[in-house]
Amino acid sequence: MFDTIIIGAGFAGSVLAECLATQKKQRVLVIDKRQHIGGNCYDRFDDHGVLIHQYGPHLFHTNHKAVFDYLSQFTQWRPYQHEVLGFIDGQQVPVPFNLNSLHALLPDSLAKSLELKLIERFGYGKKVPILELRKIDDAELKFLADFIYEKIFVHYTAKQWGKKPEDIDPEVTGRVPVFVSRDNRYFQDKYQAIPTHGYTRIFENMLNHSNISVMLNTDFKDVFHLDLDSGAMQLLGSEFKGELIFTGLIDELFQGRFGELPYRSLNFQFEHLPCDQYQAKTTINYPNDYDFTRITEFKHISQQTIAGTTIVKEFPQDFERNNPLKNIPYYPVFTEENKAILDRYLNFSKKFERVTLVGRLAENRYYDMDDIVARALAVFADKFA
Repeated sequence: MFDTIIIGAGFAGSVLAECLATQKKQRVLVIDKRQHIGGNCYDRFDDHGVLIHQYGPHLFHTNHKAVFDYLSQFTQWRPYQHEVLGFIDGQQVPVPFNLNSLHALLPDSLAKSLELKLIERFGYGKKVPILELRKIDDAELKFLADFIYEKIFVHYTAKQWGKKPEDIDPEVTGRVPVFVSRDNRYFQDKYQAIPTHGYTRIFENMLNHSNISVMLNTDFKDVFHLDLDSGAMQLLGSEFKGELIFTGLIDELFQGRFGELPYRSLNFQFEHLPCDQYQAKTTINYPNDYDFTRITEFKHISQQTIAGTTIVKEFPQDFERNNPLKNIPYYPVFTEENKAILDRYLNFSKKFERVTLVGRLAENRYYDMDDIVARALAVFADKFA
């Protein structure tokens, strides 16, 4: 009955389903184990009428006009420029660290000296990795690099990945930038906007096609089987001769043949408060205080004028496949050992000509929203168009 089965109803799966259904007239089945479409981009109105992002804040930004134009078929947009503050030494300052942060946290004379050195050496408007600052033969700039690394980044990263600060490799984490600018925006992309009616509406419009069937609240392993020896596929016990597009955990698809890949998960704790506004900006990071990494207030995003406000605190946690409170994988863990396991899975996947891996979990790499839309469009053009 179907030409293609797609596992996962996030951006990767939904974009490919829409393209296959509309441009190739294929009959597509989309399977997702959650009770909703949209993957981690799913948003909804809470019991108080506030539009919340169920899996943490998602802010669309891109320099890819083709991606923006493609998504514009399914939504109208409202311009939105995201700003983030960091709670540092009792103050809330812009992050990424910029010239405004510099003057807020350091004595005036030192801040002025550092500002001049940064502009003279790198130019105004440049983003400079801390690692690059550390290599410069200038005591003040090295001090600044160490200061930012300690105050802004290393403890936040320790919470995010469940490591001690001393176990974090500065060669890797030192890429955090200093923005030689007064621009407080978190992103500088050409297109920055929020879907007028929310992200879920995009997916509803994308999947609203007579050639697309959606099966929710369904673990793919309960209805689909891939024989790892022959490559034969079955759907609901019957032979399936079409294509499989998989966006889930690559090690689950291949039945853990080479071991499990680790991930980090998140625990989101939502609170509704009687005030109209809880904090000055959408998101405030807490790198050095508390067990959570950040607080997001959703009315800054939705621009709703209703009474009360809803916030969410993010608590990083270990991923546990069999624990319903910890079994959502958000971030792949990148280590040499894990890369070796991943490489075995990726090489193994090449023997399955009718299987296509797309997405953060299937490819075990980090994608922003615009990146995964671009990736899905490219896969369609390369393999199916």
